Amino acid sequence: MSRFDRYVLSQLLVLFGFFALILIAVYWVNSAVELLDLLIANGQSTAVFLEFTALSLPGIIRHVIPFSTFAATVYVINRLSSESELTVMQATGFSPWRLARPVVLFGIIIFSMMSILTHYLVPTSLLQFNIRQTEVSQNITARLLTEGEFLHPADDITFYIREISPSGVLKDVYISDRRGSSEITTYTAAEAYLVNDEGGAKLVMVDGLSQILVQPGGRLFTTNFSDFTYDISSLIKKPTTVRQSIGFMSTKDLLTRSDEISAELNVRRGQIMEEAHSRFGQPLTSALAALVAFGTLLVGGYSRFGIWRQVVLAFVLLISLEIVRSAILDPVRSNGDLWPLIYLPAALGFIMALILLTLSAYPLNLRKRMATS
Repeated sequence: MSRFDRYVLSQLLVLFGFFALILIAVYWVNSAVELLDLLIANGQSTAVFLEFTALSLPGIIRHVIPFSTFAATVYVINRLSSESELTVMQATGFSPWRLARPVVLFGIIIFSMMSILTHYLVPTSLLQFNIRQTEVSQNITARLLTEGEFLHPADDITFYIREISPSGVLKDVYISDRRGSSEITTYTAAEAYLVNDEGGAKLVMVDGLSQILVQPGGRLFTTNFSDFTYDISSLIKKPTTVRQSIGFMSTKDLLTRSDEISAELNVRRGQIMEEAHSRFGQPLTSALAALVAFGTLLVGGYSRFGIWRQVVLAFVLLISLEIVRSAILDPVRSNGDLWPLIYLPAALGFIMALILLTLSAYPLNLRKRMATS
């Protein structure tokens, strides 16, 4: 690469990283608040929250890369134009095609990043996220260790702990078991301990009282105990297999086993084709977004009033590609044989870039045609 190519490419990468960090932070804050509330309500630790956050990042990054690519290209080219650096390079004999070389290299880097995300990181993180989510939802022990709140770990079960000591002793424990159709059982204890053994999780209560209210009749039976073991493993749902989804599967399986997967998961073949080919189409569209933005900003040439009109046009073109992408999803999902439509936004973006670069290469002809028309 020439010094100019390295200079422009470095500017694009730096600004891309900046915009990507900003957008990732915005997306992350929105999702993290809801996730944090859910995990805290279930009594999970900060480590679990950080783990879930890390697993959600690939999906967030996949969504912000196209916008970060577009924003970085517009910002860098606008600055180069306003500071007359592009004008100087064109005066030295650089054609628009030559000026586009660092943008093409930037697009190749974006394509590689998006391909790694869509084909490997996102499916893997989604699968692991759902596995851990299932494990957390079944972890009744963590949900019970919340002091000062009346908890309902299962239907017709109420659990309360006044305080948890630093040594792990549960103080002033209350359990109400209303699962029986003819009786209500209530346990209170001064202290309790959670114990895990081969039979499952047990709650050992010390110095307490058991009360059984039999209905109908309203007879109450009370029993004082010095220690009593309450089996809480029955409150834990039996481990279930994580429900398989096409979002978790490898691209190879989606392409080669589409009919088998469709029958196994009871989903349309079109949905499988859309998922598989979108993993190729999204990286292509993201890479071409940089070239479309560059070509649009280059068409207007230098102006002391800035290139805000070209910026607006570039934004409109990007939105139009997104509209096309959204419009073709339903037909492809309904009919898997229409999967080539997935690549229509990328094809349109490529054609737009070629037209814009061609127009910018012959600005005088363009102005003459506009004047005559």
